[in-house]
Amino acid sequence: MNIFELNRRQALVTAGMGALSLGMPGMVLGSDKLDKSGKAVAAEKSCIFVLLCGGPSHVDTWDMKPDAPDTVRGPYRPISTKVPGMRINEMHTQLAKLTDQFTLINSMTHPGAISNHFDAMHNLLSGQSVKRVAEGVTDDQPYLGSFVAKHKPSKRNLVSNAWLIKCVGRPVFCAPNIGIGGYLGSAYAPVFVGSEKNHPAMDDFSPPEIYDLADPKRLAERRKLLGSIESDVLAKDARGADWADLREKAYDAMTRSEGREAFDMDREPAKVRDRYGRHPLGQNLLLARRMVEAGVRFVTVNGWTGQAPYDRAGPPSSSWDMHGGNMGMGDAFGNGSYGMGFCLPRLDQGLSALLSDLKERGMMDNTLVVVTGEFGRTPNILTQQPPGRQHWPKCFSAIMAGAGIAGGRVYGKSDKHGASVTSNPVRPEELAATIYHALDIPLGAPQNNSGISRPITTGKPVMDLFG
Repeated sequence: MNIFELNRRQALVTAGMGALSLGMPGMVLGSDKLDKSGKAVAAEKSCIFVLLCGGPSHVDTWDMKPDAPDTVRGPYRPISTKVPGMRINEMHTQLAKLTDQFTLINSMTHPGAISNHFDAMHNLLSGQSVKRVAEGVTDDQPYLGSFVAKHKPSKRNLVSNAWLIKCVGRPVFCAPNIGIGGYLGSAYAPVFVGSEKNHPAMDDFSPPEIYDLADPKRLAERRKLLGSIESDVLAKDARGADWADLREKAYDAMTRSEGREAFDMDREPAKVRDRYGRHPLGQNLLLARRMVEAGVRFVTVNGWTGQAPYDRAGPPSSSWDMHGGNMGMGDAFGNGSYGMGFCLPRLDQGLSALLSDLKERGMMDNTLVVVTGEFGRTPNILTQQPPGRQHWPKCFSAIMAGAGIAGGRVYGKSDKHGASVTSNPVRPEELAATIYHALDIPLGAPQNNSGISRPITTGKPVMDLFG
């Protein structure tokens, strides 16, 4: 093969840049510029997408119905917030002080009668409303992070698209294209970071192997050897300069220390780590902030809050799947691993710390924060004991902040029981379009797949969400 016919992935491998392989997930390099000293300039916009796997109850969190019957409203009461008229769960004591920094959407909806995690998560993450996965029809639509990695790849970091703790445990929580990048290919799939046995709340947390340089001395020797070979090639054909430039970008991305240092949680002051909470969700949110600072464009954070000390039944993927006793998950309103008494305070602590931290560091303008589940929960509490709620895709809530999103607003509305949307519905299409718009990704750019042109999304951004 002629050296000038090499594509990006082949060039990286041919250059011998560490343990890389064709189609390595997350391995895309962008065109961020460096200043005269060789240091990266401020990153383009990034997104931290907090996925509350399992689907939290909107009527118990951000769309409470205090005037509804007990069988609907549950045991919690709303508290006043910094924004008049915006009221959220009484356990959100810290978020209540920050409501002027985010928009609360109470009109999220999945059109159609989907009722399972698999379809709902696929629709949410792909940005389209389809009911095909559970029916056995293959849908190769890439997910949000894959499109961001394609259109806004990082040069400062080996990784553009990351997922902190893949949905594990019960397979129903993993949508089909999470690990493959859809029709864009594996190069745009996320790099998975951590697990239930290796997460940043643990003292022995270790980063993914993709950041391992193996033998730095040998890598430097390869670089020197390739440089000498290229000098002969360049003398014959100036096109070799393009290949040489790509190789140097790859070498710079691999050897830049900031990507690896993001995983050194001990670099953070103890006070900051305590602020986020020394639990999986809090420390993963802190790690997400550190990864965005290191140039990662899209970081999905699994909303797993950990396991209650006296209740080891909950898998590390679905803290928010609070069915109650009918699925052996305990009291949805209790303090177990599947209980809001355990999960909500940890979400309040970690999310409020993230929003405050981003603001204090001057990162809100360039960092979009999205917090939602794949759906909500039934307005009516299940009658079995202990109590819980079933899946409810017709109506649920989301939080958006940063990257131009206005603060102190409630967008959309549900009926008196939170059963259906009554104004300003936001489907997966609109959510995806809003995310892409906030990140400056052109919505009109066609996505080519084997000669087939597809839109990045059929939705339009909700411009009322922006300040």
